[in-house]
Amino acid sequence: MGKRVIILITAILIIDQIVKVLVKTQMYPHEQIGIIDGFFQLYYIENKGMAFGTTLGNGVIGKYALSIFRLIAIVGIGYYISKLLKEKGTPKGMIYAVGLIFAGAAGNLIDGAVYDYIWELDPNIAWNYAEDANGSWMIGEDGTPVLRNSGFLLGSVVDMFQFTARWPSWMPFGLGGEEIFAAIWNIADAAITIGVAMIILNYRKFFKKENTEEQETTTNPDEPASSEYSAAQ
Repeated sequence: MGKRVIILITAILIIDQIVKVLVKTQMYPHEQIGIIDGFFQLYYIENKGMAFGTTLGNGVIGKYALSIFRLIAIVGIGYYISKLLKEKGTPKGMIYAVGLIFAGAAGNLIDGAVYDYIWELDPNIAWNYAEDANGSWMIGEDGTPVLRNSGFLLGSVVDMFQFTARWPSWMPFGLGGEEIFAAIWNIADAAITIGVAMIILNYRKFFKKENTEEQETTTNPDEPASSEYSAAQ
């Protein structure tokens, strides 16, 4: 089982990085390529956050905080996978689900860790501009935007997939005509989402063993008391 999880994680990392490198080298910033008209497209952007662009604040401190959080999460998830593999009766689906989450987190971390050493920052691309605490571009003395800091764990994450389907015009609450899911994502994001969804949808099945053990622990302490009571009678 351990080998299968390693293969799954490795395959996701390889495919994720191949797609990102192809997009980064073959598409120009904000280029859009329709795949399924009115439903799905390729849209090249880069973001400074994690899954679906989530951040922990602007600037270098926020980026480092996010990267450190990722590292801690990856180590913790890796430890949890090894624990699941050692436990008897662990559902295979649970191990695969956690493996998907691990692969997704690691895939996006790779971008931040090494991409700045492979590609120089283009001063003509807005996502390379430094931002202040309010998320506004930092402007230099010459009146041009200042480039963000680059280096280990400071790189941006490459995203490229987007659903373009929109709500019908008659939808209430101002949803009419708006995109149903506007986020731009990558394979690593998808792996995390699928892994989390698997755990949520199969919660009772995956954690049945733990719940059973808790019930047995609660029930067993009463048994000696009942035996003593019977003996006294």
